[in-house]
Amino acid sequence: MKKDLIRDNFLLHFVVIILGFTAILGKLIQLPAIQLVWFRMMIAFMALGILILISRKNFRLSFRNIMKLALIGVVIAAHWICFFQAIKVSNVSVTLGCLSVTTLFTSFLEPLINRKKISILEVIIGLIIILGIYIIFRFEVRYIAGIIYTIICAFLASLFSVLNKRISLHYEPDVTTFYEMLSGFIVISLFLFISQGSEAFQTLPAFSDLIYLLILGIICTAFAFSATIRIMQKLSAYQVVLAINLEPVYGIIAAYFIFGESEHMTTEFYIGASVILLSVVLYSVIRSRNKIA
Repeated sequence: MKKDLIRDNFLLHFVVIILGFTAILGKLIQLPAIQLVWFRMMIAFMALGILILISRKNFRLSFRNIMKLALIGVVIAAHWICFFQAIKVSNVSVTLGCLSVTTLFTSFLEPLINRKKISILEVIIGLIIILGIYIIFRFEVRYIAGIIYTIICAFLASLFSVLNKRISLHYEPDVTTFYEMLSGFIVISLFLFISQGSEAFQTLPAFSDLIYLLILGIICTAFAFSATIRIMQKLSAYQVVLAINLEPVYGIIAAYFIFGESEHMTTEFYIGASVILLSVVLYSVIRSRNKIA
């Protein structure tokens, strides 16, 4: 049992490292946010479909459950569009630094949707994170649009994490993710066709974008998302979201070395980001001491 817990936590943090590079890829890819997500979901559901066929898993689910997964897939698509749009209008550091507000949303949404008692500790940690967001917001006014997109993105991330927790207990993670990616792809396709017509599908990505999209779709989406759902079968949505809050550590450091001056922020930004990250450590320490006691 203890070995399984160690393995699950190791896998979770490995996935977080992969997710930390998602923002990097989002900035490297030159496509608009919505088309970027369209390609990402297309590559992801195709990769998962091939994997499911090779492993001879069953695609069959009830129509009702497919509709539930389709709804989650649409939420995921909207989350990703806001995420990449935030990067386009600000930068990687701002987007990843503010994304930790997901924790506050989850502290309310998980008890509300799953009919659990609200944890005072989780709410307090969430409020500390809000303080960090406030510090960033106050001193990084040039990136207000990016911060707003990120806060919307964080709410949607919290919502689909909690909803995935409810349904992931009953099905194979690969199959669950397949239907979510497929539904998101279909909805974005319909939106692009209605808003832009067939021209929306005639522009092919550059070769470098295609390589980045393949990495984004297969490794950072198909694998990472499937692994996250598998982890959610054993850990709470809040624990998963909390660990994902470490994503800014990897992403911001990598972005600084890759993009240089464009990722250089004010001192107050790093103070706000430190407040957010320290709250994650504080939560982990308190939870571990309570378990020992």
